[in-house]
Amino acid sequence: MRLAAGTGAAGSVFSCAPLRALASPRRPKTVVVTFGGGARDGETFSPEGQRNIPRMIAELIPQATFFTQVVNHGILGHYVATASLATGVYESFNNFSATPPANPTVFEYFRRDLRRPETDAWVVAPSNGFNRIGASDSRGYGSSLGAGVILPKHLLASAMDEGAHAGAAHLLHDNYEDPLYTPQLAGKEVELQKLDSLLKLSVAEFTAHARNLASPDELSVYIARQLMRQLAPSLLWITLHDIDIAHSGAYSLYLEGIRRSDRLCADLWKALQADGEYAGVTTMVILPDFGRDSDLDPGGNGFQHHRTGDALSRTTWMMVLGPGVRENVVVDRPVNSLDLVPTLGARMGFSPRLAQGQPVPEVA
Repeated sequence: MRLAAGTGAAGSVFSCAPLRALASPRRPKTVVVTFGGGARDGETFSPEGQRNIPRMIAELIPQATFFTQVVNHGILGHYVATASLATGVYESFNNFSATPPANPTVFEYFRRDLRRPETDAWVVAPSNGFNRIGASDSRGYGSSLGAGVILPKHLLASAMDEGAHAGAAHLLHDNYEDPLYTPQLAGKEVELQKLDSLLKLSVAEFTAHARNLASPDELSVYIARQLMRQLAPSLLWITLHDIDIAHSGAYSLYLEGIRRSDRLCADLWKALQADGEYAGVTTMVILPDFGRDSDLDPGGNGFQHHRTGDALSRTTWMMVLGPGVRENVVVDRPVNSLDLVPTLGARMGFSPRLAQGQPVPEVA
C-alpha cells in the first residue's frame, strides 16, 4: 500500500420546493463512498493489483491522505457493517433483517446539531436490504432527523413491467450473498412517483437511461449525480456493491467490479470539482466496509467470501480528499472503522456524542 500511495415520512421530503436553493453554497459538504463487498490488497494496492485501480493510483491518492490499515472489529455482513460505519458503533443486529440501527446515524447527528432540512442528507443504497440505513430508532433521534434513502434497483423494478425485467436482470439482482433474502421496505426510501418532483427525472427517462448502464453501481452513481444537480445535499452517502458479485465465485467479475469502482470514484471526484456547489468545500471519503478472506485460510473461500474474521477480511483502507486534507500522505498506523463518524463530525461541525470512535487527527 505504501508503494502504491507514494505514487420523517418520505413524502414530506418533497414538499420543500426550492430544491437546490435550500443548500447553502459554501457550507462544508461531505460525500462518503463505501464499497459493499470489500476488495483485498492483492487485487488493489499490492504491486500486482494496481492495474485494477489505475485512477485511484494516478488521480486520487496524489490528492489524498491515505490510511493503509482501517480495521473492522464488528460483524462482517454488508448491511450491519455499513450501519456500523454510519453510526460509529458496532451494530449487532442480524445482517438479514429489516431493522434500523440501534444507535444514531451520522445523518441524524448532522441534521440535529446543524439544524439542516430533510433535503440536505441522502443515502443512495445498493439493495433493498439497506432501506433502513437512513435513521436509527434511538431515543431523541429517529426518522424525523434521518436521511432520505434512494434504492435505485427498487425504483427500476417498480418502473418496469414483468416482461421487461429479463432485459435488466443484471441491474435488478438485489443481494449477491443471500439471493433468497427479500426485505420489506418500511424506511424513508423514495418511491417511484417521486422521481420527477425530486430529481426532475421522468420515469421513462430513468428507465431508458438505466437500460444503457452496465451495472447497478453505475445506476447508483447516476442517481447520486442527479441528487447533486437538483438538491446539492451537504451530506451524501453512496454504497457501491458490484464487487460483492464475488459471492458468485466468478473471479473475473470480482475484478471487473473493482475496476468499475475505481472509475466511478474518480469520475465522481472529478464531477465534484466541476460543480460550483461542491468545488472547494467538499470532503470525499472512500473506504470498503471490510475485506475478504485469505486464499490461505482453510476456513474460508478466498476472494469469494468474508467469513473467517481473519486479518484480510477485517483490514482495509481509507482515502480522504478535500479542503485542508494533506495531499499524497500515507498513514500506516491502525485506524478503527468506528472513527469515521467522529471524523466527519469534527470536519463538519456536529457532535456524534454516542459514537464510540475517535476523530482521526490527520484529517479531523
